Amino acid sequence: MSLDRHHMLCLHTVYEGLRMGLCEFSGPSRAALIYACKEGEPLRVADPQNLLRGHEPRLREYFVDTAEWKDGLPPHEQVSFFDQHHARRLGLAGLVSLGGRSRGVAYQMWFTEQHPDLCAPGPTRRWLELALRQLSTSMTSPDILSLDATSNTLQELAAQAVHDYIVDERARAIGPDTRLRVFNILSSIIQISKTPEEGAWARGRLAFVEPSRLSRLHYLAKLPKAERPRLDHGKHVRKMLLSVERTPRILVSDGEHIIGMVQGGMAQGSAAQAHQAAPPSGQAELPSGSLCAQFNGRHGMLSLDGSPVCSFSDGAFHSTNRRPNLVTLEEALLEWPLDDDQRSTLFATVSRLVATAGEQKYGCAIIIDPYTPLLSLSGHSLETPMPLVGEERLALAAGLAKVDGALHVSAARNQLCAFACLMDGPSFPGEDRARGARYNSALRFTHSHPELIVVVVSSDRPVSVVQKGVDLSKPPSWPAVPSMLRTPPTLEEWLG
Repeated sequence: MSLDRHHMLCLHTVYEGLRMGLCEFSGPSRAALIYACKEGEPLRVADPQNLLRGHEPRLREYFVDTAEWKDGLPPHEQVSFFDQHHARRLGLAGLVSLGGRSRGVAYQMWFTEQHPDLCAPGPTRRWLELALRQLSTSMTSPDILSLDATSNTLQELAAQAVHDYIVDERARAIGPDTRLRVFNILSSIIQISKTPEEGAWARGRLAFVEPSRLSRLHYLAKLPKAERPRLDHGKHVRKMLLSVERTPRILVSDGEHIIGMVQGGMAQGSAAQAHQAAPPSGQAELPSGSLCAQFNGRHGMLSLDGSPVCSFSDGAFHSTNRRPNLVTLEEALLEWPLDDDQRSTLFATVSRLVATAGEQKYGCAIIIDPYTPLLSLSGHSLETPMPLVGEERLALAAGLAKVDGALHVSAARNQLCAFACLMDGPSFPGEDRARGARYNSALRFTHSHPELIVVVVSSDRPVSVVQKGVDLSKPPSWPAVPSMLRTPPTLEEWLG
């Protein structure tokens, strides 16, 4: 059965707006939809980039073999506008999903990737909710001319998705009666992050505390009411951040003004550590429902009650926690004949070296060698291999990684055997001319020595895990989304 043109235009516009917006928020992303427009119609699947492939057994069980997907849903005719709270969430590994029903569309379940470096799935889930609402509205509206605006709106919903998630979580924690205006706070955070002071970008922590809970804080210094800088005066707040830059102190705001400074936990070298560290005993803990923005120069992290919500950079919010993604390295190490302790120790060591390079913004390469005896490489060998244990030795290894060339690490013994090692090899068709010399040298080198793994860290943050001349961490190639979606098959047809 073919669907009418208005139906397909609505579906394509909402799908593309959602997908393109998520690509900006989370990096390359796919989306998929299982839906039925009217009660009693068969469920259909819109999945042009094969996001749901591999999940067929669970989808068949959930939607076909049982009526599990209908559990808890109110009758369609009793839905006054929109209901997603009663829709059961379908847990598929590696995917974020959200379902619901409305007067315009009897049932929808949207899906997208749960990226390994996702701060929290909540904002992404709120974005799916907005797509769900928009498709319902578009399907019931005869105004085709408004569809372009629909697509553009869905692409620009990062701040809205983050806002909705924060509002929902704060309502659960402290109740809906709150005076913090989250949109104003998010706008101020972006403004401050874009405001340099004497050529330097913002650093330090700025906390937003519910006004009724400000009295619980122990202030190091508190400003009189008449002299408190307004939060929307970004330049003034940026100057105030100088007072807490690179210190354990936290600047405190009630969402409208800067109130004063409190003593926080120890100043952290990275935003990820800052979110995970609890303040030492005797130091101030922020009250429940507090937001904290950690400014780290050109980027920063936003957390709620100590849990990361999202990051921000280049004047926009992003889902990434900005930690190096080494999932592919962890998977590759499973193929090696190492015991669990050796594997976990080696992975922790490489993770630490990669994280240090990322924080200090220098490029490096780490050759992980499983051979016995080790491969003979051209570079500076150590007279005695250095065990990579303890802060001092790891810091030294991180310093040696700055020298041109690669670190040579023994996989079995977790030892640094050499540094400034040259990676050479003959040219082969798998090279990527869009990347630099270090990356292509790693491709050539591992193509010639297929048992090795080389981890390449670029100075602008990308981390590549290279083995057998292939970048294991490179995103897969997905089918292109057609200029107009084809008629979605029924779920039964799609499952085959």
